[in-house]
Amino acid sequence: MTAYMVGNFDVGDFDQWKSMFDSDPAGRQQNGKGHMLSRNVDDPNDVFIRVEFASVDDAKAFRERLLASGALDNVKVKLQPTVIEVHEQLTY
Repeated sequence: MTAYMVGNFDVGDFDQWKSMFDSDPAGRQQNGKGHMLSRNVDDPNDVFIRVEFASVDDAKAFRERLLASGALDNVKVKLQPTVIEVHEQLTY
């Protein structure tokens, strides 16, 4: 079953943070299937991240690597990285 790790962060300087994100310090590309990165339209330094994984175990393992990596040390964590499963998804 597909699982996601989601988080919301105030990154301070988006361009600087994006460079770090792209370097993938926690290794999300090792087990992840892809990600969605969104920005608050009123505050472009307020970012929302959703990384897709094939399983809850893969998502949890990445979450632990992320927390241990120090990648969150220079951001304000607004929503701790959280592992979720999709309950329902509809298209309109």
